Amino acid sequence: MLFDKPLGVSSFSIVNRVRGIIKRKLKVKNIKVGHAGTLDPLATGLLVICTGKMTKSISAIQDAEKEYTGTITLGGMTPSYDLESEVETGFPIDHITEELVRQTAKQFEGQIDQMPPAFSAKQVDGKRAYELARKGEEVVLQTKRITIREFEIVDFRAGEMPEVDFRVSCTKGTYIRSLAHDFGKALHSGGYLSALRRTRIGKYAIEDAITADQFQFLMHGDEWETRQG
Repeated sequence: MLFDKPLGVSSFSIVNRVRGIIKRKLKVKNIKVGHAGTLDPLATGLLVICTGKMTKSISAIQDAEKEYTGTITLGGMTPSYDLESEVETGFPIDHITEELVRQTAKQFEGQIDQMPPAFSAKQVDGKRAYELARKGEEVVLQTKRITIREFEIVDFRAGEMPEVDFRVSCTKGTYIRSLAHDFGKALHSGGYLSALRRTRIGKYAIEDAITADQFQFLMHGDEWETRQG
């Protein structure tokens, strides 16, 4: 099942909601439900959810190439590399032009070694990195080799804090937050991810996704519509 996850909602909460709807519809005590790749609460877009025997396909789906669209705001940085934490401004931007932005983006295409953000779910001494980072503790992570097949600059908007709209196709394990952070540094400025939407996982596309509300209506029809009215 393909879902369009809204802003501010965790992937886990969507899984829980789908599980509850199916359990009520089928009148069963439990059913296997899982997602093929987490989306942060601040991200929207495609969430592939598998149920029953299809949960065995989760690993294969997770391994597929992914596509995202989003916005990188330049001239600032955050500890989380996105809007989860406070923005520090004041980085130079006067030298940044659209041509420089497009040229710099090409540096990130192909195989690169990427450092995961400290605010990530990576394990550090048996704990999640974000747990340590949120306490202000030092987080030491290792780089990972990833492949960015395409990093397209869709639009560049100059201003007090320039914004770059992008589309990226990449391998499993790529952190778009880290890409935004590293992109800002490559421009000799700062950069953080201010919007993110996943549009594709392998053969699955956001155009074919539904919302959790639509799924609930499909499962319960007029009964659910009456309760909402």
